[in-house]
Amino acid sequence: MENTIFSILPPLLAIVMVLVTKRVLLSLGAGIVSAALLVESFSPIDSLNILWDSFITSFWENGLNVYNIFILSFILMLGVITAIVSLSGGSTAFAAWAVKRIKTNRGSKLLTVFLGIIIFVDDYFNALAVGQIARPITDSHRVSRAKLAYFIDSTSAPVCVVSPVSSWGAFLISQLGVIFATYAVTDYTPLQAFLIMAPMNFYVIAALAMVFFIAWTDNDLGEMKKHEKRAKETGVLFDPNKSNPGDLQGNFPENNYGKVNDLILPIVSLIAVTLASMFWTGYQASGKVMNLFVIFENTDVPLSLFVGGIVSSILAILLYTRQFKQNPEANVGLLGKAVISGINSMLPAIGILIFAWALSFLINALGTGEFLAKIVTENNIPVGIVPFLLFVLTAFMAFATGSSWGSFGILLPIGASIIMVVEPELLLPVLAAVLAGAVFGDHCSPISDTTIMSATGAGVNVIDHVMTQLPYAIVSAVIAAIGYLVLGLTGSVIFGFITVVIILILFFSIWSLKSKRVV
Repeated sequence: MENTIFSILPPLLAIVMVLVTKRVLLSLGAGIVSAALLVESFSPIDSLNILWDSFITSFWENGLNVYNIFILSFILMLGVITAIVSLSGGSTAFAAWAVKRIKTNRGSKLLTVFLGIIIFVDDYFNALAVGQIARPITDSHRVSRAKLAYFIDSTSAPVCVVSPVSSWGAFLISQLGVIFATYAVTDYTPLQAFLIMAPMNFYVIAALAMVFFIAWTDNDLGEMKKHEKRAKETGVLFDPNKSNPGDLQGNFPENNYGKVNDLILPIVSLIAVTLASMFWTGYQASGKVMNLFVIFENTDVPLSLFVGGIVSSILAILLYTRQFKQNPEANVGLLGKAVISGINSMLPAIGILIFAWALSFLINALGTGEFLAKIVTENNIPVGIVPFLLFVLTAFMAFATGSSWGSFGILLPIGASIIMVVEPELLLPVLAAVLAGAVFGDHCSPISDTTIMSATGAGVNVIDHVMTQLPYAIVSAVIAAIGYLVLGLTGSVIFGFITVVIILILFFSIWSLKSKRVV
């Protein structure tokens, strides 16, 4: 079954099932089982053995697989930090502090964007923290809830997908590690590759440029114009005839005992300790060579994330325990509930990651990529359009499934397996195109968890959020798609990047001129 048409059945089954059922874990599981059966020619015992191997290698491969275990532990700790910060009232305290200092409509929008960028450790954490912090501020300056949701959504995943110190970064670096090991890629480490791919993510560049432009100006597209006009003229910030979600605090009571440091210190400690650990582990592994490039080339990212997560979690707990004497509602039982809630919030992500590792193992065993690459070469499909095609395919899949991570898990190994046969030099651009497409599709999907959480954090109807964000996402995606076509056809990342920048400048200039004429 290897390297034949049958090798595409497991990933195809997973994709089709995801589109039909919208259940990523079930679909990945079906792909895994079918792949195991095909690899072992439907032998029940042998199929069970390789199925077991596909999962167990994530935890045990010539000894304990601490790399993956640290990644999973870090993701769980992010959920704990998010829940405790919410419980402590730190976000509420920061919002009260900022309301007194932000004096203009533009200032409230720029603050929201700034917060969305610096709170990059996790998209869930971003939606939780930015929504709670910015909402009172933007409300006071009559910024519509739809625009707030747009700022939250368009600065969470786009920043997380290029940040190594995040749950997304941990997930993707681990995926790159598997891919590089599979194809014996030694030109760069997974961390180096992840950082190199950041400027190749043209959708992130276009989307963030769009966010800053919208925050600085009063220009709007499509449905957003109605929401902004109503907010400015009447002070009504959302459609009162539609249901709007409330806070993201769940069952945790709000209190007035939280301080700004309850939010700031856990985030700062997570980032600072993780970076310090990355420096130290790289310094030790490099033979104590004081060269920053060499240090980060040899750094242990999963261990560093794990250490940063432990320190930040402990600090968040200690900050909350300070309230035991002042806050009558604060107690150990509520803290325990927060910890469990935070862990539960990350279990779906953990499941997707483990299943993605297993499917990648089996797809490689089947030679799926080699077969697809053969089709590309034999049918004279231009190699230059592969980044563009994968961007579009991944966007469609993420839109239909509402899952960026599910799309990563299925299409990253497929994209790598195709391009490593036909044009290995385009490996990183192709992988970057997959990441970009997944974020775009996620932005457009009404069933995406980040879409729903962004709407909830902003306090706006989910469909209103989708319809108002859609024009900005589509424009950014079209610009990114053109960039990937130029990149693929010229083989130059620089040409693709310059193309994206030039189109953005022209688009913003023309838009600004038209807006002035209308005024």
